[in-house]
Amino acid sequence: MPDGSKSTAAPRRSIVIQDFTNSVLDPAEPMLGPIEDGGTIIANTAPGCWGPMITPSLRGGHEVTKPVFVEGAEVGDGVAIRIREITVTSTATASGHDSSPEGFCLGDPYVAARCPVCDTVWPETHIEGVGQASVKCDSCGNAVTPFEIVHGYTVTFDDTRSVGLTLPRKAAEDIARRADHYAALPDGSHQHSILNYAPHDMPGTLVRLRPFMGQLGTCPSMPMPDSHNAGDFGAFLVGAPHDYAITLEQLNEHKTDGHMDIDAVRAGAILVAPVKVPGAGVYMGDMHAGQGDGEIAGHTMDVSGSVTLQVEVVKNYPLDGPVLFPLEEDLPPLAKPFTDIERAKGQRLAAKWGVSDIEALAPISVIGTAANLNDAIENGLARAAKLLDVTVAEIRNRATVNGAIEIGRAPGVIQVTFLAPLAKLDAVGLGDFAREQYGL
Repeated sequence: MPDGSKSTAAPRRSIVIQDFTNSVLDPAEPMLGPIEDGGTIIANTAPGCWGPMITPSLRGGHEVTKPVFVEGAEVGDGVAIRIREITVTSTATASGHDSSPEGFCLGDPYVAARCPVCDTVWPETHIEGVGQASVKCDSCGNAVTPFEIVHGYTVTFDDTRSVGLTLPRKAAEDIARRADHYAALPDGSHQHSILNYAPHDMPGTLVRLRPFMGQLGTCPSMPMPDSHNAGDFGAFLVGAPHDYAITLEQLNEHKTDGHMDIDAVRAGAILVAPVKVPGAGVYMGDMHAGQGDGEIAGHTMDVSGSVTLQVEVVKNYPLDGPVLFPLEEDLPPLAKPFTDIERAKGQRLAAKWGVSDIEALAPISVIGTAANLNDAIENGLARAAKLLDVTVAEIRNRATVNGAIEIGRAPGVIQVTFLAPLAKLDAVGLGDFAREQYGL
């Protein structure tokens, strides 16, 4: 780890982030900060997904904040991230189901976009007009479209950011002419807003807003395109024909699963992420205005927004991936904490059948990622078993009678959410987070 990765300044109690990566998370790059253990991070984030996807000079498919060095965070620790606030600042966005036209990339349109006319990889581009041919190569003037929207929509939000409405063609094109304004792109952002495409295939649809962070976590321990810092998207890097190709062993060793697209990663939740580089490198981005489980269209309503986090070092964290303490309302029915009435009924059963003790339980959600959902489930189960120092068979039982397997994103991000023995969580330094979150 180069000495330049950490500032020599004294740790700060709070930091405001206005800088973004070029879509690659690189532990050799200088981090912001340092921030003290327990400090606050505030950021104005840029949209992920579609905007960076149509900006060929960005190399990772998203646009995330520069990582922050957390004082005291060492390799093998964790960082607990309390999400204090998430606020949508965009007035409108656009999204839809995508396709990748042939010839516009080297193997992966998220990572290595190219202009097929002048053969420039990561070409600089500009906007001309409105629509899906509006992104033009600076060198030759060709329309560069590593992605097209097959079926999409432009949506605008009410002033309270509680509902949105999809728009017809004229309104979508009016917004496209002031795309950066309606997207509220941060000054430091380099992306073309997807609003320039002006999709309008399902006008008049009312939607609810329920904002969350699609990207939140810590820096991987080797350079990695930001949207590929997970087991499913990261699998596209294995043996790839571009500069960011890696092996499967490298992916599993170095990723931190910061790109989850789990809709429970929202204000009020607590996320614990692994530390794989000194200082952790906490970063964020890809705020979504709302999303159904699975993000089955491949994309959702990417927005700009303001985020406030509080970070705390967790020493000797045993996992290589994240765990989440969701809001109680976001837990599956069987994983919710037992009520006083339920516990009283349980005590009567215990007295009747001679059970001397009922174990104290607390909700936890262990994240699993892999190239497909079946393998992601196996990854999540194995991580949960390691966390609690029990067998995978026991985790299967607990997730069946006291929890659920939830899909964060297809093709391969899941949550193993269940009631875990509180004593086991105490043993790995996580019990107090459960007590805090669920009033236990």
